[in-house]
Amino acid sequence: MSGSEWDALLGDLKLRKQAATAMGGPDRIEHHRRDGRLDARARVEMLLDPGTFTEIGALVGSVHRGVTPPIPADGLVAGHGLIDGRPVLVGSEDFTTMGGSIGIGTTAKRHRLVQLAAQERVPLVMLLEGAGHRAQNAFERQPHAPNDLQALAALSGQVPTVAVVMGSSAGHGALTAPLMDFVVMVNGAAIFSAGPPLVERAIGEHVTKDELGGVDVHVVTSGVAHNRAQSDADALALVRRYLSYFPSNAWELPPDLDAADGERDLTTILDLIPPDHRRGYDVVPVIALLADGGSMLEIQPEYGRSIVTVLARLDGESIAVVANQPAVKAGAIDAGSADKAARFLDVAGAFHLPVLFLADNPGVLAGSAAERSGVLRHAARMFAAQARLQTPKFHVTLRKAYGFGSSLMAMNPFDAQTVTLAFPGIRLGAMPAESGGAAAGLDADTQQLLEHAELGGAYSSADNLSYDDVIDPRQLRNALLRSLRLTRVRNGAEGVTPVVHHTILP
Repeated sequence: MSGSEWDALLGDLKLRKQAATAMGGPDRIEHHRRDGRLDARARVEMLLDPGTFTEIGALVGSVHRGVTPPIPADGLVAGHGLIDGRPVLVGSEDFTTMGGSIGIGTTAKRHRLVQLAAQERVPLVMLLEGAGHRAQNAFERQPHAPNDLQALAALSGQVPTVAVVMGSSAGHGALTAPLMDFVVMVNGAAIFSAGPPLVERAIGEHVTKDELGGVDVHVVTSGVAHNRAQSDADALALVRRYLSYFPSNAWELPPDLDAADGERDLTTILDLIPPDHRRGYDVVPVIALLADGGSMLEIQPEYGRSIVTVLARLDGESIAVVANQPAVKAGAIDAGSADKAARFLDVAGAFHLPVLFLADNPGVLAGSAAERSGVLRHAARMFAAQARLQTPKFHVTLRKAYGFGSSLMAMNPFDAQTVTLAFPGIRLGAMPAESGGAAAGLDADTQQLLEHAELGGAYSSADNLSYDDVIDPRQLRNALLRSLRLTRVRNGAEGVTPVVHHTILP
């Protein structure tokens, strides 16, 4: 067959490919971008390294079926590319095409993405803005098809997964987000199991999309989403940064960056942490001082605020940090903060990040409201999550750690920590001596002995090796770097594999 005989076939292919990339047409695209938002294809291009996107399934939806006309890419832009030179898979719901709804073909594309992520062992990113399952699916014969949510659940812990909610996301599509490791919401976006019209018809509640599932609902109150972003561009940059801390899969170790920021004294840490345990302070600047310069990324900063969860680097090596926040509830651990920390620990452990615990808390939050919130079960879940960590674990008591609150922060002697450290002057005990003695009705002499024992906690514990050392706070970074160095033989061992757990989390 000569070249001219190919013309008709190639011409038809070109037209179909052009139609596949048309999205909802110029008017809908322009309307979508009017407020500075990006369309589905522009989002993919901004997320990935320039020129690296390869689309898959572009011709899904290109055939006229029954009463359903051709739909460009069936409302989902899917494919693979590179982020910082490493392969990733990405799916981007196209709101300009039938509201980004999920058709029969889209279902197959979504499952194909998850299948490829598992097969090729690369991260998966989903950009969500869609109406859930398409109503017109009822007009088509639906084959027995795999469920992408089942596949996502099976994928968990094998590769890093990220969801970005970039507009309204409802139904089946919205369920993608809580099944993924890290969820970002762009200001103005919303996510819900059913949108306002369905809610009003089902239960008679009149509610706006922001009241039902806006950013404040899910970033601040429910904890369904982790971080907020001001714009599409900010959200996509945040995804790139988040993935930089993780290996491509659970068969690899996290990337180790070249770093010149080695040992150094933390000369200003004494200005950040007051020795008086009754005074609050913000632990975030302490972590920033401790970590490599500019390497700190706080995860879920607006939820469960009495614990801070951070991704950072120490001398170029990725670490996860869990720290009590004395500026909020004196660092007491409530249901939200325990749940947030447990989830964070699961992700860090799955991808072999060393975990640093910075303890400064008066225990688990007390009171009737805390008990009704299920604080004990959530606290038990956090305890189990830290206990089953197989990655290197480091503990530092900064000022105080009481009762079960100390155990949640990995202050459990001989519990597989690489190092346990304390600052001088720390306070330890089953509960604070002042309130504990009053509750027990102790006399003045006994109360004084109890308080004296509490003050000597660091040295008493070091005496029986519950702590490996009591250190000058200014030497904290140096001590951690030397301990991290000790883990490199273990971390460099061949045969890194996904973590398998046989425990049931509370």
